Amino acid sequence: MNSSILKRSQRMYVLEAAIEYFISILVSGTYLANLTSAIGLSDGLTGILSSIISLGCVFQLIAIFLRRNRVKRLVIAFSILNQLLFTFLYAVPCIPLAGEVKAVIFTVVIVLAYFIYNVAHPVKINWLMSLVDNEKRGIFTAKKEVVSLISGMIFSFLMGAMIDYYKAEGKLEVAFVLSAVVMIVLTVLHTLTMLFTGEREDISAPRPDHRELLAVLKNKGILKVTLIFAVWNVATYSATPFYGTYQRKELGFSMTFVAVLSVVYAVARSVFSGVLGKYADKRSFAKMVRLCFGVAALAFLVNTFCVPENGKLVFTLYYTLYAISMAGINSALVNLCYDYAPVEKRTSALAITQAISGCAGFFTTLLMSGAVEAIQAKGNRLFGLSLYAQQFTSFFALAVTLIAILLVHILLVRQNKEDL
Repeated sequence: MNSSILKRSQRMYVLEAAIEYFISILVSGTYLANLTSAIGLSDGLTGILSSIISLGCVFQLIAIFLRRNRVKRLVIAFSILNQLLFTFLYAVPCIPLAGEVKAVIFTVVIVLAYFIYNVAHPVKINWLMSLVDNEKRGIFTAKKEVVSLISGMIFSFLMGAMIDYYKAEGKLEVAFVLSAVVMIVLTVLHTLTMLFTGEREDISAPRPDHRELLAVLKNKGILKVTLIFAVWNVATYSATPFYGTYQRKELGFSMTFVAVLSVVYAVARSVFSGVLGKYADKRSFAKMVRLCFGVAALAFLVNTFCVPENGKLVFTLYYTLYAISMAGINSALVNLCYDYAPVEKRTSALAITQAISGCAGFFTTLLMSGAVEAIQAKGNRLFGLSLYAQQFTSFFALAVTLIAILLVHILLVRQNKEDL
C-alpha cells in the first residue's frame, strides 16, 4: 500500500470510529432507557439489555473461523445490516402493538444487531489496525478517541436537546422518528468511510481451525489478559448498565443535562487520552491499565454517595473520573492482546478474550438485576438501611475493581519486571 493510500485510510479509520461512536450513543445509556421506558420495560430488564453488548462478544468467536484475507466487503455488509437493525429499535415504540409484543421484538432486534456487529468486529479491527505502525498504536488510538469524543459531545448535545423538546411537547414519538432518520444518515456515512479505506494484502492468513484456538488458549499472556478483563467486566457491568435509568428516574436528569454530562465526559477523556497513550507507548499498556483501574475504583467510590439530593454534583464527579479511566481502559484490551499475540493470531486472541470477558459481564448484570429489583421492591432499603439500588451496585463495582488492580500488578506488571 503506497503512502498516500495509507494516510487516507488512517484518516478514514478515524472518521469511521467517530461515526460508529455516534451510533453507539443512540442505542446505549439514557437513550436506550428512553426507548425501554416508552415500551414499559423495568429497570432490571433495561440493565440486562444495556449489557447485551457484553454478551455479544461471545459471538466474536465466530470471527475466528472467518477468512482473514480481503475482509473489507464482509465487514461493510455486516456493518450496514447491524446499523439498520439499530435504526429499527427507534421504530418499535411507534408500532401499534401490545407492550409485551413490543418488548419481545425490541429484545430480539437488539440481540440480533449485536450478534452481527460482534461477528465482524475482530476482523474489522484487525483490518483497520493493520494500517497503524506498532510503535504508534498508543498515540494513534488516543487521537482517534479524541476525535470521536469531541464530535460525539456535540452530537449528543444536539440529540439530547431535540428529544427534550419533543418530550416537553408531548411528541416523544416524533423524536424517535427523527432519531431513526439520523441513524440512517449515519449508516450511509459510515459505509462511505469504509469504502474509501484501503486494505493491505500482506496480512492475509489461511482460514484457522481448532488448532489455532488451542494455541491461543495455551498462550499464558493472553490468558492473563482475559482473566483481568473478565474481572473488570464483572466490576463495570455490575453497575453501569443501571445508571441510565437512575439518571432519568431517581435523579431526574433531563436529556439536556445528560448531554452536558457527555460534554464533561468527552473533555475529560480527550484531555487524558493523549497523555495515557504516550504513557502506554513509553512505559507499557500494563502499567497504564493499572493506573486507569485505580481511577475507576475512585469513580465507583464517589458514586456510592450519589442520591437525588446531590445527584448532579456527585454524578458529574463520578462521570469525570470514569471518563479519565476509560481514556486508557477502552484501548487497553486490544493493545494488550496485540502485545502478547503474534500477528497471525491476533483476531483469534481478541475474539476469545472479549468473548470470555463479555460473558462475565453479561451474567454479572443478569444476577445484579435481581438485586436491583429486590432493593427497589423494598422501597430502596437494604439490611434496614435507606439505600438506592445503584449505590449498592457502585460499592460492589468498587470492591471488584480493587481485585482487578491487584491482578494487573501481580500478573502483568510484576511478571514483566521478573522477565526482564
